[in-house]
Amino acid sequence: MRHVIALDVGGTGMKAALIGADGALLHQARRATGRERGPDAVVAGILGFAAELRALGVERFGEPAVAAGVAVPGIVDETAGIAAYAANLGWRDVPLRGLLSAELWIPVALGHDVRTGGLAEGRIGAGRGADRFLFVALGTGIAGAIGVDGRVEAGAHGFAGEIGHIVVRPGGTPCPCGQRGCLERFASAAAVSEAWAAACGDPEADAADCAKAVASGDPNAVRVWQQAVDALADGLVTALTLLDPRTLVIGGGLAEAAETLFTPLREAVRQRVTFQKLPEIVPAALGDTAGCLGAGLLAWDLLNTTDGMEVAT
Repeated sequence: MRHVIALDVGGTGMKAALIGADGALLHQARRATGRERGPDAVVAGILGFAAELRALGVERFGEPAVAAGVAVPGIVDETAGIAAYAANLGWRDVPLRGLLSAELWIPVALGHDVRTGGLAEGRIGAGRGADRFLFVALGTGIAGAIGVDGRVEAGAHGFAGEIGHIVVRPGGTPCPCGQRGCLERFASAAAVSEAWAAACGDPEADAADCAKAVASGDPNAVRVWQQAVDALADGLVTALTLLDPRTLVIGGGLAEAAETLFTPLREAVRQRVTFQKLPEIVPAALGDTAGCLGAGLLAWDLLNTTDGMEVAT
């Protein structure tokens, strides 16, 4: 059975799958990245995990995978196949595509984690059928993926979709990027957790706790939540003014609050648009499998390109 290897590498854990030509998940596995052992150990762990998946494919299906796709965090040069920078993993200029190709002897595609997850949501998830979509992940930070006709735009330098660094509160909270008032400092899951912990006096409280308190009518929680929703709406309206998406897909940890988030968010965006067309605002559909599914799509796409049949080195 023809299949590809898909790897989704996160800051602390890796998810992997063998995926058939019809998109079926033939095998799934997880393991820790082992980042506490250093950046070289993380790379070695990825290569070893990929080799195990190749061997499993031979054992189960009688043939090795025909290609591989890997999604990684940070700054990614997808054209060169280099993981340029990932603070959580300690990476700088890791030629990951070439290393995996040499290990597996198959073509390998490298992608940015959020753009790869967005690719899956756009093609087979909540954005399916939309010719233009914007996927926004609300996690520790905020990042986006710009979808156009079934592909995701990386930009000239690999930075497209970094909606979390739109300034929505000029002169506001400092951001590690060097600016002040960035969207992710007000509307990410981490920002909501921090604001709610301060408001309720419990340092262990997080965004999920805030959402529960909002649902129960706690006025302090409603205030904290609405401030985040307002900031998010400001950032989203800036994005939709520039991109004019047909569908706006929201994922990540904060989206798990379901209608506690989506009901006020849809209203806040609606109040802010003037001449712009209001997109459909929907929750992501694929959950934490989006990265693996997207990596699988990258691998199959690679086989459909002229140069994808050659092993990258």
